[in-house]
Order: sequence, then structure tokens, then C-alpha cells
Amino acid sequence: MDSIAREKLGSTLVLSKWAKMQVTRVVSNRRSLAAVRVAYVSLVGAFFLGIVFAFIPRIQAHSDLNQTQQKVADEATVRKEYADRVSKTYNFAFGKGNISTPGNAAVQGDTFLEPDAFPTADYCGHCHKEAYHQWRQSLHSNSFRTPFYRTSVNILIRTKGIEFSRHCDSCHNPIAVLGGGLTQNSIVDRKFDQDGLTCTTCHSVQKLQSTLGNGGYVMGVPAVLVDEKGDRIPGLVPDSEILAHLDRHSKAVMQTFYRTPEFCSACHKANLPNPLNDYKFIRAFTAYDEWQNSKFSQRNPLTFYQADFTTCQGCHMKRASNALPEPGAKNGTFASHRWTAGNTAVPFYYGFDEQLEKTIEFLKTGNYLNVDLFAIRKTNDDKLIAPLGSTPFTLAPGDAVQVMTVIQNKNIGHSLIPEVRDLYEAWVEFVVMDSNGKEIYHSGFIKPDGMLDERAHSFTNRPVNTDGVFVDNHKVWTIHSVAYDNTVQAGRSSLIRYEFRIPPEAKGAVTITARVNYRHLRQSYLNNVFGKDHVAYPIVELASRTRTLNIGENPAGAPDAHDNADWMRWNNLGIAYLDQLQYSEAIQAFSQVIKLRPDYADGYTNIGLTNIEWEKYASARAGLEKAMELSPNNARALYYLALVERRAGHSDAEVEDLKKVLAQYPQSRDARRELGISYYQQRRPEEAMEQFEALQAIDPDDLTAHYNLALLYRRAGMKDKAKEQSAKFVTKKIDPGAPTYSLDFLRKHPEISIESVPWHVHKDVTHLEVMSAGGEH
Repeated sequence: MDSIAREKLGSTLVLSKWAKMQVTRVVSNRRSLAAVRVAYVSLVGAFFLGIVFAFIPRIQAHSDLNQTQQKVADEATVRKEYADRVSKTYNFAFGKGNISTPGNAAVQGDTFLEPDAFPTADYCGHCHKEAYHQWRQSLHSNSFRTPFYRTSVNILIRTKGIEFSRHCDSCHNPIAVLGGGLTQNSIVDRKFDQDGLTCTTCHSVQKLQSTLGNGGYVMGVPAVLVDEKGDRIPGLVPDSEILAHLDRHSKAVMQTFYRTPEFCSACHKANLPNPLNDYKFIRAFTAYDEWQNSKFSQRNPLTFYQADFTTCQGCHMKRASNALPEPGAKNGTFASHRWTAGNTAVPFYYGFDEQLEKTIEFLKTGNYLNVDLFAIRKTNDDKLIAPLGSTPFTLAPGDAVQVMTVIQNKNIGHSLIPEVRDLYEAWVEFVVMDSNGKEIYHSGFIKPDGMLDERAHSFTNRPVNTDGVFVDNHKVWTIHSVAYDNTVQAGRSSLIRYEFRIPPEAKGAVTITARVNYRHLRQSYLNNVFGKDHVAYPIVELASRTRTLNIGENPAGAPDAHDNADWMRWNNLGIAYLDQLQYSEAIQAFSQVIKLRPDYADGYTNIGLTNIEWEKYASARAGLEKAMELSPNNARALYYLALVERRAGHSDAEVEDLKKVLAQYPQSRDARRELGISYYQQRRPEEAMEQFEALQAIDPDDLTAHYNLALLYRRAGMKDKAKEQSAKFVTKKIDPGAPTYSLDFLRKHPEISIESVPWHVHKDVTHLEVMSAGGEH
């Protein structure tokens, strides 16, 4: 008997004693015996009713428990019958029991799950009206049905077979994968296709496998309520039950890890495995790893700048006031279920004006990029005039001028265009106008047919097949190499050079504008989907900067509100030089930083880092030690100092420095990797093994970890584990013959070949003139 029942029974007994006293009073007052009998019978009845009522909660709870158990048993029976029926005709092309390969999706129970087990979005939406409204216009809702996705996946199905689409649909259509619908002559009713990632796909995930991606989740049997023991109740339940047990509803549909970036990694990280391409592992995209390496994760000590901790959800699910009824709202705000990011094509195609407006607003107002018209250089003079705005200079008619434009990835938690870079277009448009509004030079323009200027500086890539041909239509299973890949990683900068000549007759001033534009999707892919006669898709300006240069004197002015502080402008230039392998110029730029901010420890660390990249380890020490003097125990300086100590043969100091880094940043993949190498070189195998295993928990694809664990496990007699690590290293290591496919492509496409040279210059002459003169682009 529980405490509540005991309390109620005790109250009943007290009441009974009081009643007997009343009977005695009745008798003593010589009332009729009949009245006494009636009273006594009533009291006895009340006594037993009290006992019954005391046990009702227990009886009801026992009944509820039995109902839950019966419902679970019924669901298991239905599921087994369904799975047996599907299995009879299912193509287990990748081995018996592998229902999602080449994807990584898994399901509790390791067998098919009936699609009807997933409550529909409409079911959720009759209460969660705001969430449903936002979801319906989101990319998650439209993850499968759009013509943009269907074009590519249908080519895969026609080329290799529907079973290979399980790779894509582990994320784009999990119900189809786990329901056994992706097989020849499927018996599955695909009515769920229109809902893509419905509410109960994400909200039924029970755990994550790792951060491998490709659908790295484990789906549970969908439930919107748990019983009093916390066990999930499968299927639909009446609204009244949910409203009576909101805490149990929350436990059924929410998990703590839903709020973590690791949850997003299940699908926002992808690779092309051997079962898909009959070749080897090729990384497709990894927005999660890029976030983890960014300043926003606070897990990486090596970032150039620092920031407050921010998750994927912190940017893409920002809380906002809700216009419609929403039980999930707190204090009048609700975590957005629009997942606004960069996709303007889907809301434009479906006419979701609200989603399109919010997506464009998200792209334009996030202060994600900084465009800096940083410096100019006259072609007959090596002197760098920088930074513009703070430095006086003169220009004359007829001068040939090179403008150095720095694009900083300032507030994006991943690269500029983090996923399927081959399908999207982001580029720099650079325009020079004279005082009469006449165009002097224009790079990055849109042609009349909607195609982008092929000489534009684009943030894109060129995956190629074995014939050295660009892999069009996102036929990822044919990719063998990437001939060109241009982006700006989180917190880093890119330097683009433009050269033009001021007309001899020019007067007054010239105006230069640089802007970063974005189009989802690239025009050639839109043409492949719709044909050439389609409506123009939106182009969004992400960031821009304009400067007016006088022909004549240009005095120094006050800092402009559009610009970063001068020290940061120099710092961003140094970062860009470093990424372009121009080490001498990078050191000159970083030297300007410490001249303006002599107390800035990272300025000295940046000089040390550049010297390390330049393989001037002895020269690196001074800058790193100065950084440590200014900022004792600085993890970034300690990490690079450890590399200097290793080069000098000071292995104990090297280890101590790396241990101090890990004490501050235990999830630093770089520090784990280097400390593992240090221990390995010191013949400390157990400690080396520990570091490489910890590294794999952070990044399961790290090649150094695979290679070294294969050696360490074998030496420890763990042959099976060694064999597993060795196999992973072999398949994930870049094919040494793959660059020949890239070379074939670049030979056929000089416009891309020129772009692949980091320090190329965009000039106001035609490509044919450049080639005939033996000059550069």
C-alpha cells in the first residue's frame, strides 16, 4: 500500500471512530433502535467505501500500466508482422539486416518500422499551431519532395538502383528508409513523402551513434506520451491524456541532446562511402566539424578570434514571439522551427513568401561577412597604400590600380557555403564607375541568360569523375576528386585582387564597390531541373563595401563605421596571406597588428604560427614566448610552442605544453592528436592509445588516429581492433592517383585553373588577351 492509500485509509478509520461515538450518543438519548441500525449500517458502508476509494489510485495506476504494456505488446506484434511482410521482398543489397546502408540510420529493434507508427504533422499541428506553420514552410518539411532534390536522387535511382538512395534518404526521408520503402516493387504506401522530416522523425530519435553523419541517429518507436514509469506509449493518444500529463508528453518527445550541435551532426555531416561509389570514402561536407573548429564552439584553442558559445540551434532556431497558439512557447517566445539558413530556392518555388522573406532577412542582417576594400597598389609601384581611409595617397588619370579586397567570415559558425558547394553560387561582384556613372570595370556580373561571369571570384568547388569531367547534377557517387574548392572558413579571411586602369580622360573620382552575392541554386543546375526558360531565382547580397577614390589627392580620414578597427583589418589581411601561402607578406601584416596593439598576445602568436608554417621553427619561438609573457598559460600560444619544442628535441616540454592546452580545451582535436604523437614518440603506448581514442570520440574520421591506433593495437595484441583501424585508414586516405583526375579537368578549364592559384589577379582585359600576352587572369 502506498503512502497516499495509507493516508486515506487512516482518515477513514478516524471518521469511523467518530461515527461510533455518535451512535453511542444516539443510544444514550434513547432514540429508536431502528435509527441506530440505520446509522450503524451507513457507517459500516462508509467505512468500506473509504477503503475502496483509498485503493482506487492504485487500481487505476495498475490498469494504466496494464494498458501500456498491452499497447507495447500490440505494437510489437504489428511491427513484427509488418517487418516480416516487408522482408520477403526487400532488397538487402548490402547484407541481411542492413536496412539503411549506404546510410547510417538505425532503429531500435533493428527491424522495419511501420510508417503509420509515426504520428503525422497534422496530428501534432492541431495543438502546436505555430510550430506546424513554421515547419510546413521549412527545409525539413520539404526535404524530399522538391524538384531540386528529386532531380539528383532520381538520376541515382535510374543509374544504380533505388536501394542506393537509402544513403541520401537516411536524412531526406527517414520514414521511407526505416519503413522499408526503398526497394524494388515496394509494398509501402509512400503518402508520407510530402512531409519529409515530419515532427515525429526528429522527436523520436532516442540517441546518436557518433558524429559520423549520413543519418547517424537511432530512431525509437514514436510516442507522444510516457507512462508513470517513464516507458514510451506507442501510437496516438487522446488530447485529454496529453493535456492531463504535459510532463509525460515532454518526456516522450524531448531529449536533452536535441539542443546540442551533435544532434545536428547526424545529418549535417556527410560522406560518400564505398557501398555507394564502389571506390572509397570521400568527404562530402561537414558543417558540424567546421562549427567545432570555429570560435563559437569554444572547443578549439587555435581560432584567430574568440566569441561567446553558440550552437547550431542558437543561430538557426532563434527564439521569437509566436503569432499562433503554441504550447511549446515559453514567456511568449518559441524556438523557431523554420531553421532559416541559406535556402531561398524552396520557399521561392512553393510561394512561401513568409519563409523567403525571413530567409533573406536572415542572410542580410546577420553581420556574417565583412567586406574590406583594404588597400591599393599602383602597378608601377610596389608600395602598398593601406589601409584605405587611414592613409593619404594620390591618383592620376591613366593609373593602373590593383585593389586588394579582404572578405572576412566574421560571424558564420562554418564555412561560407558549408554544404553541397557544387550546387550553390556565392561570388564577389566588383564594380568600378567613373563620376558620370559609366562602368570602367565589372567582374562577377550576371549574363543575359542568367549565367554567372565565368571569371568571377566564386566560393564554389568542382568535383570531377575519372574522366576529369565536372560532376554535374550532384551525381556524387561518381566523384573521385575535387579539382577546385574555394571557401572562407569560419573566422578566417580571403584576399581577392582586382586590377583596372583609370581612363586617361577621367575627372573627379572613381567609385569602387565590392559585394558578396549568393544564389540558391546555381543557374546551370536550375536549367537542368526546369530547362532554360524558367523564372529567375533570387540573388541576395550578403555584404558590401563602397569607396570613392578621388583623381588627385586623397587625404587620410576618420575611421569609417563600416570598417573594422585598423589593427583587425591588418590582422585579417595577415590571415588571408597565411592561407594563400604568402608567409613573408603575412608576417609584415601581423607586424602592423602588434605595432598598433603591442599588448595583443595573439598578434605575436600569429607571427609564430606563420614562421611554423614557413618551417622557420627557431624564428617562431620569440613571438610565442612574447605571447606567453603577455598572456600566461595562453592555450593557443602553448600549442604552437609545443610544436617548436618538438622540433628542438625537447619532448618533455612538448608534452607538458600540450597537457596544459588540454586542461583548458579537453575537446581540442589538434591537441589530442599532437599529444598522442608525442606519447608515441616517447614510447608510451598506453597513453598514446588513450589520446587517439579520445580523438576518435571527437572526430571518428581522423586519419592520424586510424593510422596510429592500427599500429598500437597490433603491438598490444589486439589484432581485430588493429585490422578494423587499418581498414578505415585505407578507405579514408586520399587516393594518391586522384589528383590526376583534377589535373585533367584543370587542363581543360583554364578559367578555373587560374582561379586555383591563390594569388591570382582579376584584370580588366579579356581572357584571350591575357593568354596571348602570357600574363595572368
